[in-house]
Amino acid sequence: MFAILGPVQTDPSASRVTIRDVARQAGVSVATVSKVINERYGVSADTTAHVKAVIEELGYEASLVAQSLRNHRTNVLGILVADLEPFSAELLKGAGDAVRGSGFELVVYSAGGRARDQVGWERRYLSRLSGTLVDGAVLVTPTVVDLRYGAPVVAVDPHTGPGGRPTVDSDNLSGARAATEHLLGLGHRRIAMLTGRPDLLSAQLREQGFRQAMAAAGAAVDERLVRLGSYDPGLAADQAERLLGAADRPTAVFAANDLSAIATIEVARRMGLRVPRDLSVVGFDDIPEATRCTPMLTTVEQPIREMGRRAVELLIGLVRGQAEPEQTHIMLPTRLVVRNSTRGLSAAH
Repeated sequence: MFAILGPVQTDPSASRVTIRDVARQAGVSVATVSKVINERYGVSADTTAHVKAVIEELGYEASLVAQSLRNHRTNVLGILVADLEPFSAELLKGAGDAVRGSGFELVVYSAGGRARDQVGWERRYLSRLSGTLVDGAVLVTPTVVDLRYGAPVVAVDPHTGPGGRPTVDSDNLSGARAATEHLLGLGHRRIAMLTGRPDLLSAQLREQGFRQAMAAAGAAVDERLVRLGSYDPGLAADQAERLLGAADRPTAVFAANDLSAIATIEVARRMGLRVPRDLSVVGFDDIPEATRCTPMLTTVEQPIREMGRRAVELLIGLVRGQAEPEQTHIMLPTRLVVRNSTRGLSAAH
């Protein structure tokens, strides 16, 4: 089961089916219904079948809070995201893969974008799932990881790195190097970069990888070509327009995420530039949109779905006491995926 929660209003007039409703409909005691739900002895097979049929008919679900108080576990895991955008949506697919057949369920809490740029948002939203609702939580790109919570927590791509918290991320440094080396190998030297959010370690590592590859090739970085994209396609588009409108425009752009790269391609098209003939563009993430744009985007594949799967698997291990919580860090490899948005400089000029 996979449920998504968000800042929505519930209908106070909607009534929840209770265990008393089931007992009344089935013509048995509440104690008998409780025994059937908890698979205890003392109820005949016929009565058990009848009660289960009534439960199905009424759509009764045991309260997670009551179940937790009784069993000290709900078998429900929480996933907290700042917003439902391509990265988190792909990650949730992997989370769904991990819980399938595990006996656990997922509750996804989205802040609807309201948490963006708010340091410590996960503390506030984690408290909404605290207490007895979930057995543990996955935090997606949290701003902080020094959280006090009475259940296991796994961080995916935290802003400041692992910090001692169980963490799943990808090799951003190597991925950025590979992207830049690809452009260098095509003969480009005047390469621009649209950087990510400066408060994210992943973004810092991507810029570091870009600079390392340029230095290793003996290619000077023109600081005028390094612009803050902040993983925001709107801001990236503005920066790309400035870069491509200059007399000495770059011949290639490495964007720190795919949405910024796609925005750059759209700006280039509006300005009459052809990608990749006039401009090569590389992104980072390999979200589904990377193959839906024209031309299809050359990008660094970050195994986002796998990150979601591994994070939930790690969390389940922690809940079951099968994994060590201290210094658990899973870094997944990245790889360059060459498509149609890059081309050799000699062919372009």
